[in-house]
Amino acid sequence: MEKRCWITDQPLDIQIITEKVIRREAGAINTFIGTVREFTNGRKTLFLQYESYKEMAEKKLEQIATEIDQHWPEAVTVIAHRVGRLEISDIAVMIAVSTPHRSDSYEASRYAIERIKEIVPIWKKEHWEDGEEWIGDQKQTRPGIPLKGEIK
Repeated sequence: MEKRCWITDQPLDIQIITEKVIRREAGAINTFIGTVREFTNGRKTLFLQYESYKEMAEKKLEQIATEIDQHWPEAVTVIAHRVGRLEISDIAVMIAVSTPHRSDSYEASRYAIERIKEIVPIWKKEHWEDGEEWIGDQKQTRPGIPLKGEIK
């Protein structure tokens, strides 16, 4: 069976990842592409450095894909996260989900990125013009928008 979740230090290829979820019965493919942004909370970012506990991170990504399988049984999911030094606009994470109907692909994709932030051992060091800091909990950069069913 081909791997559907992985950590890599190589650039993520949108075409290759998307092709892994294309299938005749899918009427929707949702791709989430997380990139390195230039400004976070008003601070100019120069670059990011991602690190992970690769073996555990890949197991947790697979756990998330399995959770999606259980919640959206008709979904096919691929998740890839890049580590190492990433420049502004580089792709850090990509999630591709195909389902027969679009609402399921949107929901499963959003579920995946929020779960990544919650349980996957990936850390980033933000390098700004005026300093640097390791960020362990990526949720702190998420806007205050609750997920469906989440209490704010």
